Amino acid sequence: MAEILIIDDDLDVCETMESLITRLTHECVSAHTLDSGLRLMHEKAFDVIFLDVRLPDGNGLDILPDIMAMPDPPEVIILTGKGDPDGAELAIRGGVWDYLLKPSSIREISLTLGRALKYHEEKRGRDGDRGLELNGVVGDSPIIKVSFNLLSQAARSETNVLITGETGTGKELFASTIHANSKRKSGNFVVVDCAGLTESLLESTLYGHRKGAFTGAQSDRIGLVKLADGGTLFLDEVGEMPLSMQKAFLRVLQERTFRPVGDTREQTSDFRLVAATNRNLDEMVEKGTFRSDLLYRLKTMHIHLPPLRERPEDIKALCIYRVSQLCRQYGMPPKSFGSDFNPALESYDWPGNVRELFNILERAVVTSGNEKTLYAMHLPRELRIQIAKAQIERMTNAAPDEEPSAPYTEPVRKIGQDIFEDIFEQELPTLRDFKSTAEKVYLGELIRQCDGDLARILEVSKLSRSHFYGLLKKYGLSL
Repeated sequence: MAEILIIDDDLDVCETMESLITRLTHECVSAHTLDSGLRLMHEKAFDVIFLDVRLPDGNGLDILPDIMAMPDPPEVIILTGKGDPDGAELAIRGGVWDYLLKPSSIREISLTLGRALKYHEEKRGRDGDRGLELNGVVGDSPIIKVSFNLLSQAARSETNVLITGETGTGKELFASTIHANSKRKSGNFVVVDCAGLTESLLESTLYGHRKGAFTGAQSDRIGLVKLADGGTLFLDEVGEMPLSMQKAFLRVLQERTFRPVGDTREQTSDFRLVAATNRNLDEMVEKGTFRSDLLYRLKTMHIHLPPLRERPEDIKALCIYRVSQLCRQYGMPPKSFGSDFNPALESYDWPGNVRELFNILERAVVTSGNEKTLYAMHLPRELRIQIAKAQIERMTNAAPDEEPSAPYTEPVRKIGQDIFEDIFEQELPTLRDFKSTAEKVYLGELIRQCDGDLARILEVSKLSRSHFYGLLKKYGLSL
C-alpha cells in the first residue's frame, strides 16, 4: 500500500482522484495550496505526489527543488491544463516522473500511477544497495540536491552523460564522482581537455599514433581513448572540439573502434563517456558549429550544475570543507569563522563560482596565519571593496516600486565608495566618530570650494545660517 498526496485547488479533481486511488487500495490525502502541501510532505513520507501547476499561492513547479531534495524523494506527476506545453517542458526538466493533462481518464491516471509506483519501488531498492562516495561534492541547497540525485542515477548506469554549467561550478568533480561510484571505478578516469589542444594534437591525443606518422612522432603513442578502456573517458569543454573532428569522434562513440594516426589497423576500447561544457550546445547546433547527431549521443543523460550565486546557502558548507582541507594541508590547527565572514561571502555574486570561492578561502587562510578565527578582514582587499560597492549600490538604488526619502546623486555614491575603500585596511571607528570626521572634512572642503562666500556655502549645503555657524563652532573652523 502506497502513500499518495494530491496538491490541487480544484476540489472536484481531488475528490475524483482520492476515490480512484482509495479503490486501488492506497492511502491518499489532498492539499489545496502549496503551503499546506509542503507541510504535509514534512510531516509524512509519500511515494507519489500529484502536483497542480497553477495554485492560489504560487506555481507548483517552484517547489520541485524542495521535493527533489528530500532524503527519499517521491515521484512527482504534474497536473497541467491543455494548451500549456511550457508547463509540461518545465516539469520534465525539473525531474518529474510524468505529467497528465486535465481532465484525464481513470485509465490514464491508473496507468501513470502504477508505473510511477513500480519505478519508485525499484529505485528505492537500488538506492539501498550502497551509499554514494561524495568526497568533495558539498551542498545542502534544494537546487544542488537535484543535481546530486541525477549524479546518483548516472553512477548506477553506463549511459553517456553531459554535464553543463558555468566555469568553476565543479563539472570535472562531478564527472570523477560519477566514475568513482560506478562499476568502472577500478578502471582509469581519463581527462581530455578539448580546449587546450589543436585539431592535429587532439586527433593524436585521442587515438594515439605510430612512429613516423608525422614530424615529431619519434615513437608509438597510446591514445587516451585506449587508456580509458574499461574506465571512463571525460571530454572536458567538449564544445571546443573542432567541427571536423566531431564526425570522426561520433563514429568512435557509436562503434567503440578507432584507428591511431599512421596505422592501418583498427583498435577497440570499451569506455564510458562523460562530457562537460560551459557553452550552450543547442545554440551551437543552430549556428552549425556543433553536430546535432553528436549532441544527441552526448546528451543521453544531462546534469546541469547551478552557479554559486543561485545557491548561496551552500557557501557555509563549502567554507567549512575547504578551510578544513587547507588547514590539514598547511599543518595549521583548525580555524573557526567570525560572525562577519560568511555574510560577506554570501553578498558576493561569485562569477568564478566554487573555484573562485576556494581560491579566495586559500588566500584568507594564508593571510590569517596562526590566528584561530577567520574574519572578513582576512579576505582579499579587492574582494571586500567589490562587496562594499555592491552593498552601497543596493542601499543607494531603490527598487522601482520604492520611494527613497533622500535619493543619492552619483557624486555622493562615488564619494561613499571611495571612503569605504580608504577605511578597509584599518579597524573601523565608531559610527559617531566616523560621522563627525566626515562632517568636519565636508565642511572644510565646502568652505574651500566656495572661497568662504557665505551665500554660496548656504546654497550648496542647504544649511541654515544658524546651523552652519553652529557646526563651525563645533569643529573649530572659520571662514
